[in-house]
Amino acid sequence: MSQSSYGRMWDAAQGALEYLLEDEYPTMQLHPQKDRMQVFQTLATFYLRYLKIFRALEEVYDQLVHPQKRRVVHQVLEGVMGRLVELKNEMVELEYSEFHYFDDILQDLKMTPEDLEVPIPRYFVREKMRALKEREKMLAHILAKGGRQEENTQVPVQSMSIERAMWLLQVSERARQGRLRAHFMKTIRQEEQRRLQSSSSSILDPDRAATCIQKVWRGYRDRRRVKKECLEEMIFLGMIPAQQPTPTPAQLHAQQLESRRHGMQEEHEAEYQRALANIKESVQCVDGPDIKESLQEQIRQWFIECRDATGKFPDFPSPEDGGSASIFAQKTPEQVAAEFAAKEEEREKKKKSKEDKDKKGNDRKKKKKEKKGKMKGKKGKGDTEEEEKGWKMTPSNFLPTVVEGAKLYKEVWHYRDEKQNFLQSFDAQLVREEKRLEVEEELRVQVDELMRQELKNLKLVVDRDKGKKKKKVKKSSKKKKKKGRKAGKKKKKEKDLTADRTIESLYEELVLEGFIIRPMNVTLSDYIGEYSYLGTTLRQADIEPMPSLSDVRQLIALYGILPLGSQCVHERGPLIRAVLLTGPAGVGKKMLVHALCNETGANLFDLSPSKLAGKYPGKSGLQFLLHIVFKVARQLQPSVIWIGDAEKTFYKKVPKLEKEMEPKRLKKNLPKVLKSIKPEDRVLVVGTTRRPFDADIKPLCKVYKKIILIPRPDYASRFTLWKELLQAGGAQLGPKLDLSSLAKVTDGYTQGHILQAIQTVLNSHRLNQQTKRPLTAVEFIPPLARLDPVYKEEEEAFKTWYSRTPLGKKRARAARASEEEADLKKGKTKGGKLQTKGKEGKNKKRTKKK
Repeated sequence: MSQSSYGRMWDAAQGALEYLLEDEYPTMQLHPQKDRMQVFQTLATFYLRYLKIFRALEEVYDQLVHPQKRRVVHQVLEGVMGRLVELKNEMVELEYSEFHYFDDILQDLKMTPEDLEVPIPRYFVREKMRALKEREKMLAHILAKGGRQEENTQVPVQSMSIERAMWLLQVSERARQGRLRAHFMKTIRQEEQRRLQSSSSSILDPDRAATCIQKVWRGYRDRRRVKKECLEEMIFLGMIPAQQPTPTPAQLHAQQLESRRHGMQEEHEAEYQRALANIKESVQCVDGPDIKESLQEQIRQWFIECRDATGKFPDFPSPEDGGSASIFAQKTPEQVAAEFAAKEEEREKKKKSKEDKDKKGNDRKKKKKEKKGKMKGKKGKGDTEEEEKGWKMTPSNFLPTVVEGAKLYKEVWHYRDEKQNFLQSFDAQLVREEKRLEVEEELRVQVDELMRQELKNLKLVVDRDKGKKKKKVKKSSKKKKKKGRKAGKKKKKEKDLTADRTIESLYEELVLEGFIIRPMNVTLSDYIGEYSYLGTTLRQADIEPMPSLSDVRQLIALYGILPLGSQCVHERGPLIRAVLLTGPAGVGKKMLVHALCNETGANLFDLSPSKLAGKYPGKSGLQFLLHIVFKVARQLQPSVIWIGDAEKTFYKKVPKLEKEMEPKRLKKNLPKVLKSIKPEDRVLVVGTTRRPFDADIKPLCKVYKKIILIPRPDYASRFTLWKELLQAGGAQLGPKLDLSSLAKVTDGYTQGHILQAIQTVLNSHRLNQQTKRPLTAVEFIPPLARLDPVYKEEEEAFKTWYSRTPLGKKRARAARASEEEADLKKGKTKGGKLQTKGKEGKNKKRTKKK
């Protein structure tokens, strides 16, 4: 695609965003809505439309070369990312569930389940690739220096007895002799057949020979055609995956162009940065004196106009109020004079009414407070009733940035003709306008100081006495205010336990102790899982479905990758300090942690109880370790702090075998340290556990506010897992390999079980035999039979545990409330008369007793 096509894509995305903003802004001013289903429909449609715009803007930002355009796209892109996270938070608070299903809305918007995938911006890693490579080199150097790399590269050698070795040698030698003898006998038979054929002197009739040749040829042709048609039919039905075609020359050329554009982006950005400095110097030299003179003339003219309107010179605004910039904020001299006159009248009234207010102020304040308290009590009841009945969207922190970016695009770039700018370099005219404003602001400060002196001189000449008194009073009041402010800003600072050490030394210490590790080379797209197509129907039948692996991917992208990758999203979006990934063994919890680090370029810290055992003993040692970890994590952000086996930190009862490890060391200090994570710190604590029911649920949920339950894969996910993992292992998928049967048989098995079975079957010897002996589904059954699946009892244990979490309790309460409302409606329609009769009978009995 060319730059013009990406420009058209940007235009289409901005147009869709403009329509979306028109639809979304009225909802901010509407009354609270009562129908929760309707509210969810509106939130879900907004979420899906923002997701579509986000995908288009991310592609545009990745390929645009123009540096000034890329800044506008980046501003809108970050606003859209933040709005997505906000809408997700709104849906969670509305439905009391981390997982949502959009089947009906996808059908209305003509979208596919693939469009639900949250795209991960490529600039998260690409724009800091140099820093990541340097960090990788430093990590490898420290590991090599500490001798850890050699330990990892050593291959484990198994000891073997002499008898075993002799037996293996005899077996291999006998097999070699057998193969040689078989080959020798085969050559003897072939020679005998040739002799027999040569000795037979029978000559066929030409017609008979022709029919024989035709029969052989037609049989071969028809067999090939039938085989091809069967393969096409199986591919069409989805029984066999289509063969991945080799990329065409056009596709290879497009890939080269994309990589070349990334280099052009760096070149144009360097040119733009040089131009910013050069153009600013030229503006200061050429236009600086003219700007200074025009500012002085404007301020003098304002002095004269105010003098003519009020009869005296005005007070010059202080630097805190904006200086002379506040004077010319689209106001006429008459408006400015009226404002000054109103201010003076207020001052005179205040001076006269000081004594009266001191006497009568207390009585009036008491009466007002009593009235306000009564009014607030009445209003408070009504507000709570409205909040209980209806729902209202919370104000957004990202909509203003989105609106500002859309406005900037419409004013500057929408109608701008760039046909002559073939190379898409920066626009010098726009740079000059921006730098002219910067130079004007810098010169305005100098001009304001000069004009203040000039105004003092004018006041000394015209109104000396008044000017002196006013100035003295103002100076004293300003000084008092400043002193008060300084006294109120005193805060306690935390002690830095490592003030005398550099970040490099602390980083090296953590690497050598094993607390900083290298993440595995996996991405979020490697976490294979399919969309759940029955989620909406199950919820309509009051059955809570188990989440799909596709939903888990979306949550990791929204809660982890987008906030860690973007500083704007982390600062202004909902603050998520800790996330807990829980589920059976083998569902990919650790893989998601490593993918989170690779997608954002984050450092990975390992604070698992097994790593803490025997290191930094005592309370002071643990505080020192946490101080180092979080200090390095903040300095080298983004950072992920992984706590494996998170349930051990909050054990109900520590097992006897683990008492020496002291797994509960972090229980008291972890909540305190989490509170110190501020919005500007891109640090995320991720805990993983496969036995959360062993932990005390209250302290666990206080630390991990976001809990993601990862289930075993369903049928659709198992089918895609078998297909993708077999292809990655080098298997040839043919008609004899029934993937559907494998997906049904492996109900209850996790991704780890499936991967383990594939690795045991697909060894090098079996892969070489595929052409002669194709793979079958039966070969994978024996290795699967040796593994224990996830039984229903374990899955039910996870469900019951999750229902005891704060979000699970809220969902249960909401379900009970909806059931009670439904019962009340039924009671009103059917048994309304009976209820009234019963009440009348009770009232009669009470009157008789009285």
